[in-house]
Amino acid sequence: MSLHRAGDRYPGGDPAAGIETRHAFSFGPHYDPGNVRFGALVACNEERLAPGAGFDEHPHSHTEIVTWVVEGELTHRDSAGHATVVRPGDVQHLSSAGGVRHVERNDGAAPLVFVQMWLAPLEPGGEPSYGLVRRPAGEAGEAVSYAVPAAGAVLHVRRPQAGQRAAVPDGDFVYVHVVRGEVRLTCAGEVAGLSAGDAARLTGARGAELTAVTAAEVLIWRMTRPD
Repeated sequence: MSLHRAGDRYPGGDPAAGIETRHAFSFGPHYDPGNVRFGALVACNEERLAPGAGFDEHPHSHTEIVTWVVEGELTHRDSAGHATVVRPGDVQHLSSAGGVRHVERNDGAAPLVFVQMWLAPLEPGGEPSYGLVRRPAGEAGEAVSYAVPAAGAVLHVRRPQAGQRAAVPDGDFVYVHVVRGEVRLTCAGEVAGLSAGDAARLTGARGAELTAVTAAEVLIWRMTRPD
């Protein structure tokens, strides 16, 4: 179990333009050869956009991009003709495949906070695709999962109430990111406290478990090791 604290993230974005970013992995000018990826995961960015701020049209290729909105609403438009508004509880998945361009903006009146995660596909190329799963914010304790087979990965969402326990799926690579609240993570006899923005990387995880110290929301990636 490897712990990575919120304060260790690389700062990025453009604060003068209303964009604040915190990168969990080597990204752009923040090159760290020892922190390029974990399993299929190559980016886990915490983004904060002020009203009216956003990312102008830019390209992606050979990347599975999954977005989870924490607060506010995210406007998405892409070169394949999709135009949507992503809200808290939704799972947005853009498979850039051989190449796609998109725009991401905060067109609302309130600040926007979202977590965007990039995964490397098992095979490059193909045609881009887009998916949006609408889900209500859900009751406390609700479990949600979303598969990204192109990357051999599944996203699990856990929302335990204070005092509740939640299983962490077994996997070759398991990435635990705390969106809000505080939890205790137990794995192979080790216990670690995690708060909002903290993450844990588990290799060969078996029987790991979360215990909520407060009401919490946690994103968990379970990834398989390619043959």
